Amino acid sequence: MQSTVYSNTGAESGKKDLPPQFTETVRPDVIQRTVHAMQMSRRQSYGTETDSGQKQVTRLSKKRRSYRGIYGYGFSRAPRKVLWQRGQQFYWIGAEAPFAVGGRRAHPPKVEKRWDRQVNTKERRLAIRSAISATAEPSLVQQRHNYSGSVPLVVDKTVESVKKTREMQRTLTALGLEDELKRAKERKQRPGKGTMRNRPYKHRRGPLLVYAKDNGVCRAARNIPGVEAVEARHVNTELLAPGAQPGRLTIWSTGALDKLEKEQLFW
Repeated sequence: MQSTVYSNTGAESGKKDLPPQFTETVRPDVIQRTVHAMQMSRRQSYGTETDSGQKQVTRLSKKRRSYRGIYGYGFSRAPRKVLWQRGQQFYWIGAEAPFAVGGRRAHPPKVEKRWDRQVNTKERRLAIRSAISATAEPSLVQQRHNYSGSVPLVVDKTVESVKKTREMQRTLTALGLEDELKRAKERKQRPGKGTMRNRPYKHRRGPLLVYAKDNGVCRAARNIPGVEAVEARHVNTELLAPGAQPGRLTIWSTGALDKLEKEQLFW
């Protein structure tokens, strides 16, 4: 497989043979399993206090003439909390029992629960190769991005030396990504409680830039909405397939492709 190489100005500068990672079969099932495992491993443990709902004295006696007893009252043996007292007369409510109104939960969430998921090494590498191969499928890329050009989008090494956000903006526009940048700039109000938890907006995912060596490109691309930059050896399935949906628009530098082939990454 060959792909056209573009310069920073959007002009064609030659052809490039794609590494064998791009020949892998697209496996949405393996991609989904790997992305789900990565998301579950980031979850934070949560749970109730170990003595939650058991901090009140709820012991009741059924003995005759015992202090704070329920002998002769016709009460069930449910543990009860005293709200008020008049001599040896008490007013109880069953607020501590799990089956009572306002009682503690019978089986609350436990902190010791394991949320992380494990994925086999070969399966994880297969998922990355499958997601890499999906970036070269025009039908998958055009479903999620406003881009109708050739894929994968390969740029020469000069893109790795771009240091200004304004220059990176011009480069992406010259590559025909103007409509895609407008789409990635949109944001929507998040429904639910996320608004009060300092994440009020939902942002779109734009193009991913994969480089071999950071000569300023990461700093130049990080301030453009939706655009992400990552080194070739640090590429993972979630970056290539956000939301477990394969076919993200990916910009590969020629150095990144050479690194994939030379070091045989993800095999």
